[in-house]
Amino acid sequence: MTSDLIEFLADKAKRLRVHSIISTAEAGSGHPTSCLSAADLVAALFFHVMRYDPQNAKHPNNDRFILSKGHAAPVLYAAWTEAGILAPDELLSLRRLDSDLEGHPTPRLKWVEMATGSLGQGLSAGVGMALNAQRLDHLDYRTYVLMGDGETAEGGVWEAAALAAHYKLDNLAAIVDVNRLGQSQATMHGADGSAYARKFGGFGWHTIVIDGHNPQQIVEAFDQARNTKGRPTAIVALTKKGKGVSFLEDKEGWHGKPLKKGEEVEKALGELALEGEGRPAVISKPTPVSRPVVERAPIAPPDYKLGDLVATREAYGAALTKLGAVNPAVVAMDGDTKNSTFAEKFLKAYPERFFEGFIAEQNLVGLAIGLSKCGKVPFVSTFGAFFGRAMDHLRMGAISMANIKCAGSHCGVSIGEDGPSQMALEDLAWFRAIPNTVVFYPCDAVSTERLVAIAAAHEGMVYIRTSRPKNAVLYSNEDGFEIGGSKTLRSSGNERLTVVAAGVTVSEALKACDALSHEGIAVRVLDAYSVKPVDANGLLEAAAETRNTLLVVEEHYFEGGLGDAVLNAVANAGVRVFKMAVQEIPRSGKPEELLERYGLSANCIVKKVKELV
Repeated sequence: MTSDLIEFLADKAKRLRVHSIISTAEAGSGHPTSCLSAADLVAALFFHVMRYDPQNAKHPNNDRFILSKGHAAPVLYAAWTEAGILAPDELLSLRRLDSDLEGHPTPRLKWVEMATGSLGQGLSAGVGMALNAQRLDHLDYRTYVLMGDGETAEGGVWEAAALAAHYKLDNLAAIVDVNRLGQSQATMHGADGSAYARKFGGFGWHTIVIDGHNPQQIVEAFDQARNTKGRPTAIVALTKKGKGVSFLEDKEGWHGKPLKKGEEVEKALGELALEGEGRPAVISKPTPVSRPVVERAPIAPPDYKLGDLVATREAYGAALTKLGAVNPAVVAMDGDTKNSTFAEKFLKAYPERFFEGFIAEQNLVGLAIGLSKCGKVPFVSTFGAFFGRAMDHLRMGAISMANIKCAGSHCGVSIGEDGPSQMALEDLAWFRAIPNTVVFYPCDAVSTERLVAIAAAHEGMVYIRTSRPKNAVLYSNEDGFEIGGSKTLRSSGNERLTVVAAGVTVSEALKACDALSHEGIAVRVLDAYSVKPVDANGLLEAAAETRNTLLVVEEHYFEGGLGDAVLNAVANAGVRVFKMAVQEIPRSGKPEELLERYGLSANCIVKKVKELV
């Protein structure tokens, strides 16, 4: 390594520090000291190590960079400025309402792979990107994830570390910026680099401990990472928070505090005096890639007979396998529940496009986010209840504009004897609360297959809620479905009210409808298979034709589910809405016993209708 390269990288690092100080001071907020500690690492990566095309953010073979310590966004924006991607004046718009240079990076900027800021998530997405290069697209790009030392306390980091080692991702490097200081105190291991090395080493990673402000050690570490085969590399970089400015360096109390314009900024810039304009960066371009155009055929239609008993979870597996046959971008992953979610059908047909994520739901979702950012359409399956473990990753996935599809099985009390720990009873509320999500809750095999196909074609996050019991096929194989739609399954005229149901409760509502008709009480049954967006027009039309009364029956807790979606849709229309839902923590029992006990059976619906009419 030449002295000329060392001087060049040191100068670039200094310029990144200057940009970070000026932009955060102009914004009046931000985390300049966290930028200063990482500047030497970022300079080496962007101006010597990484291969990327500054004119093409979406080049499929660009090396990937994830700033997992998202609060250091200004140093990333500074690197883009030095690379000629941003104009220097743009940095002065940091954190403004009219600027895409947000306080933490989001994909509003085309160079941002994923949104970060909620710590401990970048490595999971990095695993997905590295897997894509190694197992799917067979490209030679590398993935680099810059992490803070504090975020390594997050369990999701170690879920990702374990899976990366399991898949032998030698095209992945994690860089831990060990600057010792967290937001409110010293981090768990302080400046003990060996502690971080032992942890990553224990998971099977190759580890290197370096001085994170020494350009020669930094470059040599990245060279070593590139030449390491059969396992990922963790570079533990010992740094100083606030490096380069004497009154900031390794000082507590400066996290998240910009320097004041005027004396403080001038003093800091005086210590970071730049010489001239600096040399332009010469960035290595990625290896060219030729991508054939793939013609996608339509998915094979459902093939069931009316009345067949099929669980929607089984139909999910069948539909996913059909998708795999016509769409090579579709990939699947599961959290060791694939024989229950029926994702194993896809595994058997397309093993090269299936990834076992094991019992680590946070990383499972993060992995899917990373794959989606490489153009894949990931389907993630587990029990619906266990998506609760991954809600923060899902929340950040929405901010990342991730194109992922989640399938949660074993919803509601109808799973039976496994009891409440396995019953998804909050999941509709979780996914409804995430912006821009679509939530489907099919009641039979035909609707499940159709909605899985719609989910794959939709750009954005989708949740598909599937059930354990086998229920009768209600729809013909030709029936169509849509986002925001519903289906009327019973309507004889002069109905007293509309029963709105989804999933298992559709069958119970139909049984209740038949029983009530024998007593001269006519009710309409509406299958609200699209929970978000819910079919507001369909609900209002049904209400107008059934005495402005809707009765919602759902296998979900009382708050946040289908009932609340219906209430929101008709809130200003003078419609009476009544809800039947689970209102206590359930017990173990047989499915039919549980539906009766918690007020969701056909018998319970009959009683409720009689009370209302």
